[in-house]
Amino acid sequence: MSDGTPADLFLDAAIGLLQRVRDEEAEAVATAGTLLADTVVAGGRLFAFGAGHSSLPAQDVVYRAGGLALMNLLPAPGLVGVDVRPATLGSRLERVDGLATAVLDTSPLRAGDALVIISLSGRNALPVEMAVEARRRGAKVIGVTSVAYAAQTTSRHSSGTYLKDHCDVVLDSKISVGDAELTLDTIPAPFAPASTVVTSALLQAVLATTAATLAERGTEPPLLRSGNVDGGHEWNARIFAEYADRIFYQH
Repeated sequence: MSDGTPADLFLDAAIGLLQRVRDEEAEAVATAGTLLADTVVAGGRLFAFGAGHSSLPAQDVVYRAGGLALMNLLPAPGLVGVDVRPATLGSRLERVDGLATAVLDTSPLRAGDALVIISLSGRNALPVEMAVEARRRGAKVIGVTSVAYAAQTTSRHSSGTYLKDHCDVVLDSKISVGDAELTLDTIPAPFAPASTVVTSALLQAVLATTAATLAERGTEPPLLRSGNVDGGHEWNARIFAEYADRIFYQH
């Protein structure tokens, strides 16, 4: 670790990663945003999925002020967050063959929908199977992952493939294998992960593109407003009513 406080160094590392994804993933972000806009215009539904800490960016784009009302969370038991006990069970579940298929079998996802799958490593059975099965059912898949893992780790899916191999669009978060930005002589392990910061920013960039693309095509983006500003609840009630058939977190 060089000059600067650990806080400064972490923030500098995060800013550097954000600049990289801005410059290097611009085309993929534009393509993903357009894909979601196409889905909305065609009457499709939008879903986001992530397991463990990869579920945090998925939750960040669902039912929030300034976000698209149509983005739904695709939940899986024991995989959304670290509230499962023991927390280590979530890591084991990500490696279970057949779980993604069971989740999709009981979900509302159908042909013509779009699914964002977030997996930092993209190597476990769950995200790979989720992407394969979603596309088999006629949905479009946007994968958010660190492509570096495919070069430096082995796949845990029976096919030997990674999430990135089964997506219509891939967004590379540029996160290094191990997800830790800092090292210090007095600390035996690298520390300070940045994947949540970068992945959340990538997804918000995609949804900003989606909203702007819809507006350019003459469609009002179905955006939510904060319930803490005057008129917010009334605004949201109108959006919920207009898109009731495509919003599942109210049911």
